[in-house]
Amino acid sequence: MRPFAFDTATDSGAAIAIHGGDDRRAYIAGGTTLIDLVKLDVMRPAALIDVSRLPLAEVERLDDGRLRIGAAVTNSELAHHPLVREHYPLLAQAILAGASTQIRNMATTAGNVMQRTRCPYYRDAAAACNRREPGSGCDALHGINRMHAVLGVSEQCIATHPSDMCVALAALGATLTLEGPEGRREIAFNDFHRLPAEHPEIEHELAPGELITHVTLDTPLVGGGAAYLKLRDRASYEFALASAGAVVALEGEVISDVRLALGGVATKPWRAVEAERALDGQPAVASSFEVAADAALQDAVPREHNAFKIPLARQAIVRALRDATARAGTTTTTRGNQG
Repeated sequence: MRPFAFDTATDSGAAIAIHGGDDRRAYIAGGTTLIDLVKLDVMRPAALIDVSRLPLAEVERLDDGRLRIGAAVTNSELAHHPLVREHYPLLAQAILAGASTQIRNMATTAGNVMQRTRCPYYRDAAAACNRREPGSGCDALHGINRMHAVLGVSEQCIATHPSDMCVALAALGATLTLEGPEGRREIAFNDFHRLPAEHPEIEHELAPGELITHVTLDTPLVGGGAAYLKLRDRASYEFALASAGAVVALEGEVISDVRLALGGVATKPWRAVEAERALDGQPAVASSFEVAADAALQDAVPREHNAFKIPLARQAIVRALRDATARAGTTTTTRGNQG
């Protein structure tokens, strides 16, 4: 591990001032991804700024019915919070499907949003990786790419976004509050992560020196049903091969509102808008779910070792929609408005 300076801040203004918009400096809270990458010599910060003491550890219901989550709320606290369990069960399910209890106890809400890919070529400083070193190439394209993405890919990068929590946020609809040298601004969650295209090294819409202070969930929809399904090589402590998070509301036997997002198969948390359109106003039956799954995966680009992810994701979508529909009318979920 290379040496680096270490500073602490107790408010966002001080943290931003210390950072100074210098891309050699990085914020750290739980540090569950960043420290790994520093040890692997993938990230080489000149300084780390501890923001774990910032007063951003509250979960509160806003007057308009939305839920505002502080950036420093841990994954464990968020998954078990009464308001989340009651009104946003999809989020609780997704968080509890990820990592171990020990990691969830440390990982923060903003840190999860900023989570880096687990692509082994990205994490190997000796491998070619356009995300880590622009212009160096992508060894995953013709290497062992079983765990890699089939949606949102480019010839520059096929790395998969690893987060379970972010799949739920993509489905539920959320807004990120950012603070930086130019002040405070908000951005829709589904606009925050960038597709790799020609510049996979640019992963998100944060400006230099900005940090996430809050995640605000859209207002909940009473009477819907939610389900998160994660398919993986083993039952625990493993990243998704394919996952699906679904929110379904019914009017009789007809789908009146649906939100669907995918994980394990895309380069960013993937809102399946084509599938949502295919389901709107359709009967809540298996044939409708199968049509939606086909729509969600119509643009998938398989590689040598990961073509199996397409039928696997199809199963995840159908099963998540089936389970969410079965729970409709018995749980409270959310009507996203960020799509």
